[in-house]
Amino acid sequence: MLELAVASRAETYERMRQPLEARGIRARYVQPSDRTFAVTAPGDAFEGFDVGYVYPPRLMEGGVVDALLDVPWINGPDAVLTSRNKGGVLAALSAAELPVPETVVVSNPVEEADLVDAFERFEPPVVVKPNSTTRGIGVAKAHDLDSFLGIVDYLDLVHEFPATRDRSFLVQAYLPDVTDYRLMVIDGEYAGAVERRLPTAATAAGRWKHNVHRDAEATRVEPPDAHRRLAEAVADVLDIDLLGVDLLVTDERAVVSETNARPTIDDPSKYESDFYDRLARLIERAAER
Repeated sequence: MLELAVASRAETYERMRQPLEARGIRARYVQPSDRTFAVTAPGDAFEGFDVGYVYPPRLMEGGVVDALLDVPWINGPDAVLTSRNKGGVLAALSAAELPVPETVVVSNPVEEADLVDAFERFEPPVVVKPNSTTRGIGVAKAHDLDSFLGIVDYLDLVHEFPATRDRSFLVQAYLPDVTDYRLMVIDGEYAGAVERRLPTAATAAGRWKHNVHRDAEATRVEPPDAHRRLAEAVADVLDIDLLGVDLLVTDERAVVSETNARPTIDDPSKYESDFYDRLARLIERAAER
């Protein structure tokens, strides 16, 4: 039985345990944060593992866990860092001629004239998005220049704290009336997709972010081949073996909005029938590195 270290206790861990065990892989939880680490006498909590699932979300504590486990990961720190850097991902995909939203990356602090110039590149409203947060945290929409500058003022207050690591943020074109998809790619091939949609009441109340952690519902869909090929191309450009690819689709086009190298695994009914067979093969191959 292959021993898999999983540094997430949320839905992914609970959902993967039984299907993977049926395929000869025992998933065991390793707590990566909100704890103390006796690094000189860690005991046996980090022993007996063959491979890690995906690198922990907190990179500093992840370095401790990585050293104590001493195992290869399906997605290591390079993959997690690559995917988390939204601006870097969009730059790489644009350079590869893959469709992305019109975007300006702001490396804070900058002069107000630079902010005005960034805003005026777009037809309002614009989306302001912290570069390395997840779950839609901190994403805001500005309908006019004063509102935009006010949002940046709040970011300036946060960035004054010396330990703030990433001070960059994105300014993007707002795409109305989009359909939001998350496509999963395993080992370079499409593995399933969901549409993320807010309840009707939430949309009527003016909400527009389709994050599942903000009450959106994820429903399995069968995307067209073009969307599948786009997700696969994204994973190829970024060279990430297990990747969630977020697409925003309008009547005219589909663009890649974000990627996630630590994707939540949903109910298996939302994926291709061989999803866990392919995931198991990827884990087994990672263990041989």
